[in-house]
Amino acid sequence: MTYDTNPPTQLMLAPDSLTFRKYRLREVRADGKFHDHIVERRLTYLGSAVDCDVVIESKTVSRHHAKIEIDRNGHKIRDLESKNGLFVNGIRVIEAYLPREATIRFGASELLFNIEDSTVEVALARDGRFGGMIGDSLEMREIFALLAKIAPTDVTALVEGESGTGKELVAEALHSHSKRASQPFVIFDCSAVPEELMESELFGHVKGAFTGATSDRIGALQEAHGGTLFIDEIGELSLEMQPKLLRALEKREVKPVGSNRRNQVDVRIIAATNRNLAKEVQAGNFREDLYFRLAVIKIVLPPLRHRAGDIPILINHFLQTLSGGDSTARVSYETMTKLQRHQWPGNVRELRNYIERAMLLSDGGKLETRFIHTPFAHGDNNAKDAVPGADDETESSVRVNYNLPFKDAKMRMIDSFENVYWRRLLSDCGGNISEAARRGGIHRKSLEYLLKKLDISAKDAGT
Repeated sequence: MTYDTNPPTQLMLAPDSLTFRKYRLREVRADGKFHDHIVERRLTYLGSAVDCDVVIESKTVSRHHAKIEIDRNGHKIRDLESKNGLFVNGIRVIEAYLPREATIRFGASELLFNIEDSTVEVALARDGRFGGMIGDSLEMREIFALLAKIAPTDVTALVEGESGTGKELVAEALHSHSKRASQPFVIFDCSAVPEELMESELFGHVKGAFTGATSDRIGALQEAHGGTLFIDEIGELSLEMQPKLLRALEKREVKPVGSNRRNQVDVRIIAATNRNLAKEVQAGNFREDLYFRLAVIKIVLPPLRHRAGDIPILINHFLQTLSGGDSTARVSYETMTKLQRHQWPGNVRELRNYIERAMLLSDGGKLETRFIHTPFAHGDNNAKDAVPGADDETESSVRVNYNLPFKDAKMRMIDSFENVYWRRLLSDCGGNISEAARRGGIHRKSLEYLLKKLDISAKDAGT
């Protein structure tokens, strides 16, 4: 059912900007107290998951319960297949335009919605491309405009986003569009360096500093002198190393391990993480002072499932680049529709891999779902519950049981998927929980909780 109050147009779109009204979401809590969220974003996700823009901590609220999107017709809310449904002014809705004031109910939780008089103007890029990134959605054009503005400067930037969303591409684009473009671009992956070598790899060492230090060696900061240092997976940096990095950034100097000499460095820092660093600060896992030093400009890349409208142009781009511009492959309407509905947990990287495989299997013909080998096979149209890229044995173990009620079948399939996914990943990682968590894009503690819930032994899965 669609709840429509014929609202006035709220969004004004020009080629290089858009203007819309802010709105307030007042969360009414069980104890009678309330918490206000002033929203200045065009697209806002609501749910109990920590990656939502508005987090509602309630067992009756789904992880990704609903979204509010501002378009030419007003503020539109949509249920994201939540368990307990979405209600606007007492009426259950799938999608609805919100009036100026409304009561929104999520399970047992309630939000009071109110459109403010003040407006927000957001710059948009005219071109749907920046560096190696492509996207014509408003979300990406807004990001491209921001990148174009900060690229010529030396401002430090923090890039957040799920695995495969293009964080490294952002860093490369900022470097290539800066005055440092002719100087080194150095990538330092915190998750790939053992803790005992982290200080040496970042700051360098002198001969004899430790066993195996047979000669002087500069670290990543000095290697990037004059250019840009991209610190990937900054959220993996230990609490012990964080103040040392902060000191180096503040003083713009490094002290190699085993040396008393400090060397000046001139380097632009771009950091990236697949975590929500603000949440990590609240949890005590990341220093607040380092967070603010890095997040002078914060760029949050949307997952591909939140910009499905970009999938057709991304597919066309991959078809051409992977074939050297000679691709004759075609994507059917049915396949494109299913690709746009798929959740893409691996984001743009996963989409590229699928297209590359499909091109090989289609022999230059029509790219149907059977070539892409996703869980669209076995008659399962709910891509969100599928296991992309699994082998036949794995796929067969997570088939849908159509003899069960929908909710029971869905929960059983999710449980099966989690079991198969983590057993396979742990097997590939030799039972190493930290590595499996890194590859899976979640925190180690979250994986440990999941393994306990699923009764999976990392040691047994790794053998």
